This record gives sequence, C-alpha cells and structure tokens, in this order.
Amino acid sequence: MNYRDLSTPVLTVDLDIVERNLERMASLCREKGIQLRPHTKTHKTPEVARMQLERGAIGLTVAKVGEAEVFAAAGFDNILVANPIFGTEKLRRTAQLARERNILVSLDSEAAAAGLSRVVSAQAARIGVLVEFDSGARRCGLASGADCVELAAKIDKMASLNFRGVLTHFGNIWGTIEERRAETERAASSVGAVLDAFRKARMPVEIVSAGSTPSASLTGMVTGVTEIRPGTYVYGDLNTYYQGACGLEDCAARVVTTVVSTAVPGRAIIDSGSKTLSSDSLSSGPKNGYGYVLEAPNVPIIKLNEEHGFLDVTNSAKKFQVGEVLTVIPNHVCTCLNMHDAVVTLRKTEVADSWRVAARGKIC
Repeated sequence: MNYRDLSTPVLTVDLDIVERNLERMASLCREKGIQLRPHTKTHKTPEVARMQLERGAIGLTVAKVGEAEVFAAAGFDNILVANPIFGTEKLRRTAQLARERNILVSLDSEAAAAGLSRVVSAQAARIGVLVEFDSGARRCGLASGADCVELAAKIDKMASLNFRGVLTHFGNIWGTIEERRAETERAASSVGAVLDAFRKARMPVEIVSAGSTPSASLTGMVTGVTEIRPGTYVYGDLNTYYQGACGLEDCAARVVTTVVSTAVPGRAIIDSGSKTLSSDSLSSGPKNGYGYVLEAPNVPIIKLNEEHGFLDVTNSAKKFQVGEVLTVIPNHVCTCLNMHDAVVTLRKTEVADSWRVAARGKIC
C-alpha cells in the first residue's frame, strides 16, 4: 500500500532514514570512544531499541519507571531511569525491576537515596546509582563537585545501593553550531570540576553519563564522558533541523495529513491538530509555526486546534485542494510520538509494517 492511501492523520516513519540515523550515531560513538545509551523518549518502541542495541548501544535510557517496565517486559536489560524517582509505589516498582534486571537510577538528594535504599532493601535487590549534577541546564542536579562527592559517600554507606558514577543533562547545549560549541565549553568545565572533586576524594567514578542529540557531535570536547544519551537523533524533528544538528532528509517521522477544507479565504485546513502534532512550539530557527509542510515549505502552519491545523495560504502560489495529501515534519518529535498509539513504517513510499508505541503515556 502507498502511504497516500492510509487513513489520515497518521504518523509514519521512514525505515531507510531511521537506519541511516542509527548507523551515523553508532559510528560517531565508536570514533570518539564513547559508549551509547540512547534515550527511548523519542521512539518509545522495542523495535527501534533492538535496532539500537544491534548497532552497539550498551543499554537504554528511559524517563519514567513505567517506561522501564515496558522495555524490561520486552526483554531489555541495563536500563537507566534518568529522572529522579520519589514515592513508595514507584520505588517499589523500581526495586521489583532490579531483582531481575540491571537497573540504574539518577538522583540528586539524600532523601531520594534513602527512600530508594529502604525500599530496595526490603525487596532483597541491589541497584546502581548515578549522582546528578547541573552542567548548565538548571533543571536537576547538584551545583558542585564537593556536593556530589558528599552525596556519593552517603550512598556508598546505604544498604542495597551501589554508587556507579555521575550524570548530567546537556539541555543547555542548544542553538546554532556556534552557540552549541560555546555552551559545550562551559559544560566541559563543569564536568571537569566534578571529576576533579572525585579524584581529590579518591573515589572512583565508573560512569560519566551526559549528552543529548544537539550536543552529540561536540561530545569529544568534553573530557571524561564515558557515555551519551541522545534521543531525538533516531527520528529527527524541526527543532533539531533548525539547529543544524540534522537535515530535513534525516527527519524520518512525518505526519501524513489531508486537506479537509479550503472554504475560508487565505486558509487551508488539515486534519492534524494538537492531538496529532502536539502543541509544542518551535524553539529554534524562526521560532514560529507548528510543523514543516514538505509539499509546500513556504506555507506555515500558524495555528492548531485539537483536530484542525491552520495553513496560511495567503501568499502561496500553490492552490490547495480538498482531499490533497500532505506530509508534515513535527516541531518536537518526542511529544508527537506520545500522541500516537502506533506508527506506520515505510520503505520509500510503501507501507512496510506498523509498530505499537508501547511506552507512550507512561507518565509515572
């Protein structure tokens, strides 16, 4: 079946592009001598995770315990939960996973570590811990190397916990290549200061986990990093494109949509709204609009309702017709994926398969 014959709106993924993206990142990591622990937040599917491990990834990164459960149930091991976990119910589920799988968690407080220790001990399990520090993103993480060493020393004394290393998020490495390079230099300084504090304390640090898709190509500038956790690279999106971190030809995920109305002058309405594309704004490049229409690059999507996308065709030489099929690259592919139960995979223009987005909606 040709993708144009699919019922719309539907999210499609071009397998040739995905495979090329996976090979490129795997090759980069081999070249830099850095391990790859990709973040599953973008694809949320066991099928892609298997493709990543086949190309040398050492394990997976997830954001939530529910996502870890999905991938553990699918047979995966060596899973890092890269968000702080708090609350007895979530800790109990984490401990249950750790009885059968190699689970790592990141945290930045003694309270979180103590809670984890208590619950994991009760389950007769052991779990690895990465202490998170802030390298500029100002989201989570301790402020100094001394703080990290202090927490790591406390973790080492807690029952059922193994201090394995440190983690940071390069979310601040964003923008043009020049902006990303400058921010990478600042992040490198933060990483160096933290590792120096551990050296002075004579505490070994096995894992130094960092990274993101926009920072991946610059990772070699950061001495000491042992693994990176890019996510978006697998599918690409408009935010990544406008930073120069991928090309349009690298954007594998595209929403196939249909023009359903041209009745209002200056507008063409498509059947993809916020429940399809997500309402995430464009955070790079022109910083406006809600997606890139491949068949009409100069026609912006200016507004989304739940079920409708508004194309401004006022200055367009192209005449849109009701029933016309278009393809849209989303602003932010991770949130777009989370809106869909399944993705349709393509080889060129032909339907190859359908994958369930198994980890979508796992918010806790």
